[in-house]
Amino acid sequence: MVKCLAASGEGSCQATQLGKYNDVVKDTRESGIEFGDLPGFTRTVYERDHALVTPESRVWTGLQGWKNTIGAHFVSPAMMSTHFTMYLAKMGEESSAGMPPNGAERFVFVVQGVAEIQVQGKTIRLEEDHYAYFPPDLPHEITSTTGAVLHINERIYSVPHSSDVDKRPEFLHGITEEQPVLPVPGEIFVLRKLLPQTPEYDFNIHVMDFEPGEFLNVKEYHYNQHSLLLLQGQGIYRLGENWYPVQAGDVIWMGAYVPQWYCALGKQRSRYILYKDTNRDPLFEYGKSFQ
Repeated sequence: MVKCLAASGEGSCQATQLGKYNDVVKDTRESGIEFGDLPGFTRTVYERDHALVTPESRVWTGLQGWKNTIGAHFVSPAMMSTHFTMYLAKMGEESSAGMPPNGAERFVFVVQGVAEIQVQGKTIRLEEDHYAYFPPDLPHEITSTTGAVLHINERIYSVPHSSDVDKRPEFLHGITEEQPVLPVPGEIFVLRKLLPQTPEYDFNIHVMDFEPGEFLNVKEYHYNQHSLLLLQGQGIYRLGENWYPVQAGDVIWMGAYVPQWYCALGKQRSRYILYKDTNRDPLFEYGKSFQ
């Protein structure tokens, strides 16, 4: 259960129910590392092509149209050429969500607690590790009786420029562990993709698992942007020429063409959930930014 100390506007919510992703939202994460003589210390970093946002830097505030909920935005178009948002929403008791902006699609992943969605005449219960995708302008409601923490990605839908794509994305929901493990030639991590790999979808969501000592073989460099929430574990993330120790609860934004690499450390499996642009020509996605 998640209790909000403020029904609306700025405030705080406290989680009282433990789950496997408790490290993402537990209060000690937000206090950061205790350096009594370094009161201004934070691991948060913002660079031209990447950002690391650590829990002690989260700023919670009310979300437009939401009831008994506070949110913290980590990624938005206020960053360099970014065209999507990523935020956490702490839903308190008897809470509800607002609709995304016109033309925006929404992906919701339950980090903690229980939520219900009402869509297309159905009521669907979402628990930890459950998720739902809402195509643009699809009427829906998200509510929680006892409280929930949601990881959310939203973006204005990018209409395919190819005349060969005549379909539009559809509503779907699922459970992470029920998705197939996909082949990753040359790699050793476990990969699940939560959205269809078909051209009508302009992004996908990956859930990636690394046992301690496992790492990315490819030192990636690509136009696709990412947001990432580390759900479990700890490790080292390379972004550009910087090497960052990271742990559960940390958020990363990766801009276009930033070199990136990860290695899992510690004694626990690492799991992260990652947003990735897909199925669109970067000439159209980014060229319009310079017109």
